Amino acid sequence: MAGDVRLPLGVSLSSDVEYRPGRASPYRARVRWIDPVTKRRPSKSEAFASEDEARDWITRMERAAAQGVDPNTATMKLLDYGTTNMTFALRGLEAKTTDPYLAGWRKRVVPTLGHLPVSMITNGAVDRAVHAWIADECSRSTVKNSIAVLVRVMEQALRDGIIDRNPARVTGWQQEYKRAEDELDDPRSLALPDWISLTTLADALVARSSGEYRGWGDVVLFAACTAARIGEVSGCRVGDIDTSSWTWTVRRQTTPSPGGWWTRGRRGNALGQCH
Repeated sequence: MAGDVRLPLGVSLSSDVEYRPGRASPYRARVRWIDPVTKRRPSKSEAFASEDEARDWITRMERAAAQGVDPNTATMKLLDYGTTNMTFALRGLEAKTTDPYLAGWRKRVVPTLGHLPVSMITNGAVDRAVHAWIADECSRSTVKNSIAVLVRVMEQALRDGIIDRNPARVTGWQQEYKRAEDELDDPRSLALPDWISLTTLADALVARSSGEYRGWGDVVLFAACTAARIGEVSGCRVGDIDTSSWTWTVRRQTTPSPGGWWTRGRRGNALGQCH
């Protein structure tokens, strides 16, 4: 892990399991080693409900030490590991992509899995987390972004030698969405039935917005009438609309990104019309 001192390959750990009766997790597993720099003898311990779990933990620590991973790093919780290594995990991404990824990390990954040590996150734990997000009615894009940032953080842990495979690479979760099936069978089933429904939706958005800003309702109506993407609507300027024919020429897309708005050219040569 960047910035941390790794133990030499093959460092020797001493270990023991202590039984402490009267506790919910009576078996304490402990490993100790000699720090090659300070010559001190630090230790790391965890409590478990059974002796087998304690022995398994010691085995994982010995395997990590054999790969040159500090036991403190090997037992780091996902929240702490992600906070320390997020810059490395997100390297190579466009700035506009990091915002939804970080939102997924803060609002879904950390509350669900952040308390677990990285080395103890399993495929089953990730599966249950994803199903919980779907049950909370998170959109497919929201779940996708949350999984994507988890995959990247766990991939960094894989490179650091904390884990030997990435358990976040789950598949098939899209099938949980009944809405996705409805869209494939009958895309029109999710469309608003009439103009009154559209204006009701716009008015409801205005009522729920900060300061009841009317402009949000206008955006909804404009987007619905032109079938445009939100980025195209945001990039629309007065000069793009010919008021004689009421034809809008889509020239750009504007989307939020770290540090402000980000504008790029249009996709294709489509024209949008608003009457």
